This record gives sequence, structure tokens and C-alpha cells, in this order.
Amino acid sequence: MKILVIQNRMGIGDMIMFLPFVKAISNYYGEQVSLMVKKNTKASEYLNEEKYIKEIIYLERSEVENRHAGIKGFFNLINDFKDKKFDKVFIFNSSLRFYIAAKMGGIKDINSYKLLRKKNQHIIETAKKFLRDTLKIDVKENPVINPKPDSLAQAKKDYSINNDEINIVLGTGGSGETKRVPSKIFIEVMKNTLKKRKCKFFIATGNTKEEIEILDQITKSDLEEFCIPLNNLNISKIIPIIKNCNIAICNDSSFSHLSAALNIPTIVLMADTPLVYGSYSSLMHPILPEGVNTVSHDTLGKDKISPSEIQKKLDEILSNVS
Repeated sequence: MKILVIQNRMGIGDMIMFLPFVKAISNYYGEQVSLMVKKNTKASEYLNEEKYIKEIIYLERSEVENRHAGIKGFFNLINDFKDKKFDKVFIFNSSLRFYIAAKMGGIKDINSYKLLRKKNQHIIETAKKFLRDTLKIDVKENPVINPKPDSLAQAKKDYSINNDEINIVLGTGGSGETKRVPSKIFIEVMKNTLKKRKCKFFIATGNTKEEIEILDQITKSDLEEFCIPLNNLNISKIIPIIKNCNIAICNDSSFSHLSAALNIPTIVLMADTPLVYGSYSSLMHPILPEGVNTVSHDTLGKDKISPSEIQKKLDEILSNVS
């Protein structure tokens, strides 16, 4: 049986959030599944060891690669489905485009979100209901990523990661300016933690001008000897480094999702996105801006994240894992 799962949300974080549902479909049928995703999920860089995934098929709908864009792209999609000869498809979207393409592409068993119902869909609860309705299964697992075992040993050696230190991931970047907590907040937590423990900080961020400014502010604040920047590594190289760490402190970014999926306790600094993005995994510990009970788009709370609250949660987690 050839099974296709389509998850066309953007980015690494959303892809990771859907992993338990992809795995549940594979487990239900006892078959590997093909996964169709957008290229900016970078799925092949962290899912290549997942036994339930047969292949990753990238949707090409960007300005650079537009094979699946527009009318011509629609028919290319149909032809791709025909070529692969899928028996079943699960579409985690209300897209009429995918539904019709699957039908015209010869897929007999088409399972999809209710068509044309995209408004106000909850990213997790809608997916859970979808699998309850279609397969009668209740998905409760955390997302999990399994890196190559030999890569873990190599990363430990290359970066001198040892048990005499607390190794901490700092996810200081973020896809939007309002998500990026100021460097002074990270610096205060780092300095206070170094007073209590021997630590090494692995700084995970992107390479935009704004992200590099935050990186520079941290490393040039007399903390450089304790910092290892990871901005010039790709995701596949960063994964085993994160896995070797004790804990992560991240903005709501790709690295908060990756860290939690690698079974690393992750403190998520929730400044400007819905709380679910920092709380869907039991490994996530959200910190909200002072004075608010929840967060959503336009909370604009990055300057109100309390270093003392981060420190309190960090000390609490480390006391349990040490």
C-alpha cells in the first residue's frame, strides 16, 4: 500500500508539530508513508532517520522553483500523483486544489480536512479531530526526532561536550522581529547561571542582519569564551549538538521545536505568537511576558520577558536533571 501525507504549512516548527500525526498514520497501516511538504520545512535535514517516512517530496511553489505553482503546476501535481501511484492520501489542509489534484491523479482513498474551512483552524486540535474522524485514533504523543547515533558521538567530540558542564542551547533568533527577545535578557540569564554552574552556551540563530546583531551583542559582552555560535551550520549539523545538551532556552523559533523534539527540556520565550506553539509538547516550558495570562499575535511582549522567571524555571529544570 502506498500512502501519501500532505502537510503544506510553512517552516520547521509547523512540520515538527505534525510529526505525531504522520507517525500515527504509518503505525495504523503498518506502512511507511511518503511525505509531501514545502521546501522551507527543511524536512530532509532532520527526518532522514525516521523509519516511518519512506520519502520526502518537496512542493515547488516559490519564486525560484515553481513547478507546482499556478495552473501548469496544478497539472504537474496531478501527473506526480499518477506517477507515484498512491493508494491513499491524508491531506492536513482544507485545500480544494490538493483534493481535486489527488482525485484526478488517480488516488482512490482521499482523506482531507473539511474543504474550504481554513478560517480559525487550531493547528493541533484540528489535526487530532481529523485522525479521530478518519481512523478512530487519538494522538497524544510528543513530536520526536531521532538523529543518527554516530553523529551524536562526533558532535560531542568536535565541540568538547562533557558531563562536567551544563550545556545550554540558546535559540536567540526568530522568523519575525517581534519574536526576538532582546540580547540583554539572555545575557542576564547567562551571567547569573555562570555564577552557579560551569556552563557552555550553544547559540542557535539564523544569519539575518538582526539575528547577527543579537549574536554579536551576546558574544561581545565578556561572555565569548563560554559561547559557541552555530549560525553557520545547517540544521543536520546542529541537530546532534542540541541532542548532547542538557537544556534549551529559545524564542518561539525553529530551535524551540527542534530542541523539544530531541527530548531536551526547552524553555520557550513566548513574546508574540499563540501559546500553543510553545506548549504542545510536555518538554516545553513557556515563559510569558510579565502581566499577561496568555499570548497571541500582536501581544508584542518581547521586552516584558522576565530574566528572573527564566532563571527560576532554568534552575528548577536543572535541579531535576542534574
